[in-house]
Amino acid sequence: MPDPTIATIIIIGSFLLMLLLRFPIAFSLALSSIFTVLYLDMPLAMVAQNIVRGINTFSLMAVPFFILAGEIMSSGGIADRLVKLADACVGWMRGGLAIVNVLDSVFFGGLSGSSAADTASLGPILIPMMTKQGYDKDFATAMTCATSVQGMLIPPSHNMVIYAMVAGSVSIGALFMAGLVPGLFLAAAFIVYAFITAKKRNFPKGSPFSLKNLWVSLKGASWGLVIVLIVVVGVISGYFTATEASALAVVWAFIVTFFIYREVPLSEFWNILGRALRTIVMVMMIIGTSAAFGWLLAYLQVPKLVASGILSFTTNKILVLIIINAILILFGMFMDMAAIITITTPILLPIAMQVGMDPVHYGGMLILNLGIGVLTPPVGSTLFIGSAIAKLRIEELAKALVPFYIIMGIVLLFITFVPEITLTLPKMLGLLN
Repeated sequence: MPDPTIATIIIIGSFLLMLLLRFPIAFSLALSSIFTVLYLDMPLAMVAQNIVRGINTFSLMAVPFFILAGEIMSSGGIADRLVKLADACVGWMRGGLAIVNVLDSVFFGGLSGSSAADTASLGPILIPMMTKQGYDKDFATAMTCATSVQGMLIPPSHNMVIYAMVAGSVSIGALFMAGLVPGLFLAAAFIVYAFITAKKRNFPKGSPFSLKNLWVSLKGASWGLVIVLIVVVGVISGYFTATEASALAVVWAFIVTFFIYREVPLSEFWNILGRALRTIVMVMMIIGTSAAFGWLLAYLQVPKLVASGILSFTTNKILVLIIINAILILFGMFMDMAAIITITTPILLPIAMQVGMDPVHYGGMLILNLGIGVLTPPVGSTLFIGSAIAKLRIEELAKALVPFYIIMGIVLLFITFVPEITLTLPKMLGLLN
């Protein structure tokens, strides 16, 4: 008769081994699940069934739509107009371009919901612009990468949709609003750091403030900003589901890109669709294989073992939440966000709830924590994108990111231990009791 302990060693050990061997994450999840099922003498069809079950969810349809909308906006001139709008607002200050970088990520991240899309779209614009004005290249690149994490928190965020699906019975509208204040809090922390660093290093000022320039920039960017109204207001009011809102976001992004801004020809849409499809396939494969992997962990009672292990060590809420954050940061250094959300939520969310954390509060903490992971070596996707754009070595960029790691760590602690930061806005809007 198969031993559950040996099966647990097989699934976790083979998965970690394949990660160390740099297997693609989806293959690592699938193969470790297959090895375990074979040992347990179960039909292999169980793995396939759970993969299909993991992605056969209506609310999950929002994820590919949000990814496609972000890809369209990344290619269609919206990013450039948002840079001009932010520059018109604060570019006149000392270190204004660094603050522009923060505000652009608030605007564009709120539209795309993706750190990688934010860095890939804004990096080629802002990094050369900042270095031309006298900013250090490593600082400009680190600022661009770090500020992109805001987009994961500021609605709409497809990672919030994935978390809502895995957590179950968690309002997507409440999660969207729960991420808004932490996202702006993180932006404020970056702005303070940018201002202090600009004073210290004597970074230049931009052009003088012009009300006319602000108005022209606002008009130019307004078409893109409407997407936020479509998604956020529609979902919060209950007029749209997240899936319906994401589909409307694609339609609006298509109209704005190809019929209003018209900076790229309509024929380019097929290339955009191809790039989006590659991302969508990768994300959906990770979600599906994570579901099969997670089902096996639940079958082997690993979540119960982890919970009892942590709670036998301590029941102190502060220590428990610190341990959970440490586990998530460690996972974030090696794994993709979607996989971490899908695998760890059934394990760690019940533990957090046992010490009194609301699932919506946990979602805000989770997304920021994993946002730090996309910037950390050895597997941080945004770190690699920033490095490629600026032509900096990973080690140089990681070193320049150290102050930003500290800032994000401090903000993460605030979000973890001050639930009002996350929960006040959803409660005010009647999305939470």
